[in-house]
Amino acid sequence: MDHSLELCTDIIQKSKKILVLSGAGISTESGIRDFRSRNGLYSMAPEYILSLDYFYGNPKGFYEFAMENLYHPDAIPNKGHQILAKWEEEGRIEHIITQNIDGLHQKAGSKHVIEFHGTMNTASCLNCGSKYTLEEMVNRMQENDRFYVCGKCNSGSYIKPDVVLFGDAGEWFTAEGFEYILNQIADADCLLVLGSSLKVTPFSAFPQYRRDGIPMIIINKGETPYDFAPDTFLIQDSIGKILSLVDEKIK
Repeated sequence: MDHSLELCTDIIQKSKKILVLSGAGISTESGIRDFRSRNGLYSMAPEYILSLDYFYGNPKGFYEFAMENLYHPDAIPNKGHQILAKWEEEGRIEHIITQNIDGLHQKAGSKHVIEFHGTMNTASCLNCGSKYTLEEMVNRMQENDRFYVCGKCNSGSYIKPDVVLFGDAGEWFTAEGFEYILNQIADADCLLVLGSSLKVTPFSAFPQYRRDGIPMIIINKGETPYDFAPDTFLIQDSIGKILSLVDEKIK
């Protein structure tokens, strides 16, 4: 591990256009449950609950599940989030592309964040596009049994959290969105993968678009399909711990 840490530290120290791909593993260190580990969210709930079909068929049940399991307004950024924000300010990190919907990267101060799977912090009317904060939705749930129906356009349309559900397509799931992301990856001089299993498509395909010879550092406690890819460096340990050690060494 010491040798891997030294190699990764040297790569990060020399890099000026790091692109970060982050997943649930960075947020578990802030107390948020992940999805796919043995004790993750999918161990208790089928993917169907997080589908567009389920939302349309049972919006109230969806919100009850989502508020309990996906909405974490009191969660605070951990050391990993904070160091990434610091490295962005220092000019090392160009972009963070995250699978997470918790907004913790932005809370830590990162500005160039692509929320590939959307966010649980806001919701939108599917007809008129009116925005609601999730705090507003919590209040609506307490006051109105049909809280999920938009009250601004009188169309009867549902208000859906701004997350990408199964069977859904988010704002980045467009030709323009993918082109922008792939250009950022192709421009990077280092890929830093943090807490992602890299098994959920299309996010899992992103590392394939790095240029030949560009290093990829994976810090993740589980395995990924890219662990033995060329120019790839793997550290299976805590993200906050490893990034703290690297940050100390490059000061």
